[in-house]
Amino acid sequence: MLQSFKNRPVWLVALTAICLTSCFNKQPLKDGRHASGTKYSKLLSLTENEGRTDVTVYDPWQDGRVMQTISIGGVNMPHALQPLRRVVVMSTAHCQLLEYLGMADRIVGVCDLQYIRIPDIQRRVEEGQIADCGDGMSPDIERIISLNPDAIIASPLEGTSGFGKLDKLGIPIIQAADYMETSALGRAEWMRYYGRLMGCGNRADSLFHVVDSTYQSLTRYASKLSVGRSVITERKTGSTWYTPGGQSTIASIIKDAHGRYPYSDDKHSGSLPLSAEQIINKAGQSDVWAFKYEGSSPMTKADLLAEYHGYESLKAFKTGEIYECNTLVSPFFEEVPFRPDYLLREMIILLHRDAKLGKPRYYVHLRD
Repeated sequence: MLQSFKNRPVWLVALTAICLTSCFNKQPLKDGRHASGTKYSKLLSLTENEGRTDVTVYDPWQDGRVMQTISIGGVNMPHALQPLRRVVVMSTAHCQLLEYLGMADRIVGVCDLQYIRIPDIQRRVEEGQIADCGDGMSPDIERIISLNPDAIIASPLEGTSGFGKLDKLGIPIIQAADYMETSALGRAEWMRYYGRLMGCGNRADSLFHVVDSTYQSLTRYASKLSVGRSVITERKTGSTWYTPGGQSTIASIIKDAHGRYPYSDDKHSGSLPLSAEQIINKAGQSDVWAFKYEGSSPMTKADLLAEYHGYESLKAFKTGEIYECNTLVSPFFEEVPFRPDYLLREMIILLHRDAKLGKPRYYVHLRD
């Protein structure tokens, strides 16, 4: 039976379409400059100092505000975090990153298990090695306490004052604001921070070097192609159509693919909650429509029209340039946040008919 993102909590759809104190107190940098110790990130500062790493996370929603400061490692630092051995992880992307870093055995609890498409995580939950801590918006507090984790990795949301009951547990909460970066490589660079939290900073640096160099190579390749086709993304979720803001990581990937995006002039780094009418009026003439869904079988045009008849006014619907990514079987949400080079390659293939990069990794051409 076909399933839709309508079955997912609205907060999770919005987050994915797109999702402690110490003595370090560096002030945030102005727009257009990168934080110290990082190459692309604008929300993260890493400073190596006598065997420890001082970290500052900047608030993505309030200019000039520091969201969190942490010191990792070092000697004679009573408030510094030591490498984490037991963590509760509240997003599939961060679970996958720990798999990449060979640190998945540090995960003792997860939230929103039904949305984690990582076979090893699912197996370890079944075997009782990882606890299912329930809904990410209302986690099982007693279970988390029983796990005695060193920290919880959780993504902050705009307009919230914290993490509710989790804030009262006395367990460090790692503010995973990486999803609000304005560039794909800026977000991926957070792996260097998470690697240091796990005590594998060098390994994380090496992986990021691979991601960076591959991404730059693909960008150069795309720049030599003629300007690519325009693209519209996602579908209606209830009465809302969430589309990436013009300063989002997805928009930056489309730009680096030398493609065109109708909302490229928008100044938001998160998702834009628009009506279907607004999307159709501004982006309805896009050449390509690429969306994600969850289902036991491929979607058809008939399925789309049954969901919303207005889709038929899209240019891409009329021409058949529709590409679907079934996240029930495709590891899109797991891989893309920290392997943006994978999605950049994908977008180059979709937006340039003359690209010679093989077959897509995530998207397939929708059948009639």
